[in-house]
Parts: sequence; structure tokens; C-alpha cells
Amino acid sequence: MTPQQQAFLDALFTNECKGIPRKAMRVAGYSNTASTAQLLESLHEEIAEATKRFIATKGTRAAWAMSEVMDDPTELGNKEKMIAAKDLLDRAGFVKTDKVEVKAVSPLFILPEKDNEQG
Repeated sequence: MTPQQQAFLDALFTNECKGIPRKAMRVAGYSNTASTAQLLESLHEEIAEATKRFIATKGTRAAWAMSEVMDDPTELGNKEKMIAAKDLLDRAGFVKTDKVEVKAVSPLFILPEKDNEQG
């Protein structure tokens, strides 16, 4: 990766550029005629990795937002805050898991006889 490409990648995740490629290119010193599509294609893996890291860094903020809703459940906008926090945490890999517990009276299972036609 060239220093200019790294500068673009760094700028892409700043508050100034907020993920807008053309703004990040300008900050990184690319000309106005440079191809956005070509740059994005050449850095697609690096952008994907940086996006994962960016989302992961926002995970604590999402967890705090959920905690704040618990502290003040009647605050306006809580529904939207919870949806956004849940989506971000899901994308960061903190997916809600459902556990299913299977209990049997007897640990012995009797299966039906095999049909000769099926083998």
C-alpha cells in the first residue's frame, strides 16, 4: 500500500470524511480526476478490514447506549437507540444467542426399523 493509499484509508474513517470516498481522496491528496471506483477496487480488502475495526470500536458505545435505555426507559428516541445499538453489536459479532435445552426422561432412543428399499 502506498503512503497516499494509507492516507486515504485513514481519512475515510475520520469525522471530516465520514466514509465518503471522494472527501477522503481530497484529504489524501488525490486529484479531482482520479477514479474513485478504481481506488476503492484496489483497496476493497483493506477497506473491509478497516470497516470491521471501526464497527468494533463503536461496540462499547452501543453497549452504553443500551445501558442508558435501562437507566431511563421513558426517554424519547430509546426505540431508535436500541435498534441502532443492536444492529451495530450484531455486526460487531455480539449476536444474541438462543439456547435450547433438550431433556429426555430416558437417555435411550428407539429408532424405527430400517426400510430395505432405502438401504
